[in-house]
Parts: sequence; structure tokens; C-alpha cells
Amino acid sequence: MIDPVNNFKIPEEWIFRTGMPREELETKIASGMIVVLSDGAVLKRGYTTGTTASAAAKAAVLSLKKKVIDVSVPTPAGLRAHLDVSESSAGRAVVKKISNDHESDITRGLEFVGEAREAEEIRIFGGKGIGIVRRGGLQVPLGQPAINPKPMEQIRAAVQEAVEELGLKGAEVTISIPEGERVGKETLNSRIGVEGGISVLGSTGFVEPWNDHLGETKGDLIRCTDRVVLTTGRIGMRYSHMLFPDYTVVMVGSRISEGLESASGDVIICGLPGLVLKWGNPEMLKDSGYATVVEMLEKAPEHVRLKEAFEMAVKKGKGARIVVIDRDGSVLMDSKN
Repeated sequence: MIDPVNNFKIPEEWIFRTGMPREELETKIASGMIVVLSDGAVLKRGYTTGTTASAAAKAAVLSLKKKVIDVSVPTPAGLRAHLDVSESSAGRAVVKKISNDHESDITRGLEFVGEAREAEEIRIFGGKGIGIVRRGGLQVPLGQPAINPKPMEQIRAAVQEAVEELGLKGAEVTISIPEGERVGKETLNSRIGVEGGISVLGSTGFVEPWNDHLGETKGDLIRCTDRVVLTTGRIGMRYSHMLFPDYTVVMVGSRISEGLESASGDVIICGLPGLVLKWGNPEMLKDSGYATVVEMLEKAPEHVRLKEAFEMAVKKGKGARIVVIDRDGSVLMDSKN
């Protein structure tokens, strides 16, 4: 079975360990709403703020002509998301962000309100509770509502579906989050330059059931656990949770050595080859003729420098297990083996 959100091929032994009927498991996996871990545990995904905003926007447009009790919207992952509509009246709809197994997702249960009116074209506006970008360098221009490009495309696509279904030329939709300003104060938005509410985000449309925004608590978290995976990025974070469900997973980026200094007990370093192998040997590409570690792996998978860098990473790890994974989650190198 393939997880359609991250394209990970789930090993048969993982599937067996779930103890669930295969047909039921296939249906749930195909929906994108569950993640299977290596020990057979099954965790529930949620929908992002982008998906929830898309549902509220589409439902608001549809409510111009009819009563709406549920809605289906496209996601960036290519799957359909299905959400209940809490309220709908002429041009207004409310959709709640569903719960998931991400314990630190403070946006669970938030109400997203869409308000729509007919227009000559499709236009999307950010209302109360959606933060405003007050600093340059972000994906959204200065002074604009903090709706990232990918979810904005998702919202427009959802509204387009509603417009076509009703036979309209277009619609103007304003999305607001009544509790957004309050919840925004509990996020890191103010530090990155987003004020007055939360951001509308989501690169896949789905919320993974774990926290990858540990911020300043990383060092403390590493020190306080005796079973930890230090991982290099979001892909490593995603698959480390699946591969090592009994461990606390902390994203350290390129600061592997710093994370290792804080760690004790059972330690795993897991991530993509570009960071893990170059951490082992920062000079591995020098005079090699290859621009990146990935290029070396693709063109010369048996290159001696790959093995050397891995061995150096093992030595540098001082007893930590070193696991190098591909972008699809498959294990390329494992010091345990």
C-alpha cells in the first residue's frame, strides 16, 4: 500500500501489525487521513488551515443558491478532502478545523467563516483573524493577508468548483477566523512578522500527527528524553516518526553535532544523505566531479566516498545509530545493519 500524501510505500509487516482488516485499512490509507507506523500503530491526520479555509469558501458560494451540510474540496496532495459544514445561510458558511493526533495543533476546532457574493470574477479576501504580513522575506507580500501561495491556489480551485456548479461568472469570498487573533498570540507569528491572527498554510492539505515546530524547546526536549531521533528536516521528521514511533523525534537541521551534545541514552541520527553524509565528511564532494551528494548517489551509487562519509558519520556519532533515508522514506544506509 502507498500512503498517497507522502508517496511512502508502507511495508507489509507494518500493515500486518495494525491488526486491522485489509479492506478497511486500504480505504483509510487511500483517503489520506491515517498514517501507519512501523510498530503497527495508526495515527489520524487532520486537514490544514488551507483545506479548512477552502471548504468554508466553497460552502459559502454554494450557499448562495442552496443549503449546504458538507463539502468536498481539492488538496495540493491530489486527494479530495471531505468536511462537514456547521452552518450555512445565503452566502455564509462555517466549517470547523477537524481534530487529529497532533497534540500541539492549537488550531484544532477553530471555526472558519466564508462569506460570498456573486461577482464577475473570482476574488479571495482575508478577513478578521487572518494575520497580516508586516515583514518582508515571507512567501506573502508585505501588507497582505497571511494566506500562503499553495493554500491560496487551493481556495481559488475550491471556489472555482462552486462557481461552475452554480453557473456563475465568479464570486468574491472573504474568509475570516473569529478566534484567529487570540490563537495567533499562541503561535510564533509575531516573531516572523505576521500580526493580528493566524496564517493559512498547508503544502499538502493534510496535517501530520506530530509536532515539527519545537523551536526553542529543542535542546530541553533532547536532554529530557532517553530515546531520541535527531533528524535533519521535514522529510526526515515525517519518516522518523513512522520508522521509530517509540522515540522522541527532534528536527535539528544541519546542527547535528549540537543536538548530539545534548542527547544521552539511545540516540538515532536520521535524515537525507545530503546533510547526514556531509556532516560525516564535509569535504566529501571536493574534487569529486559531483555538485551534490544526491547527484553522486544517482550516478555513482557505489562511489567510495559515500561509504567513507557514512563511516565517518558513524564515528562522529559516538555510538548513535546512523540512518540515511531517501526522499520516499526508504532506508539507504543503517549502521545497525
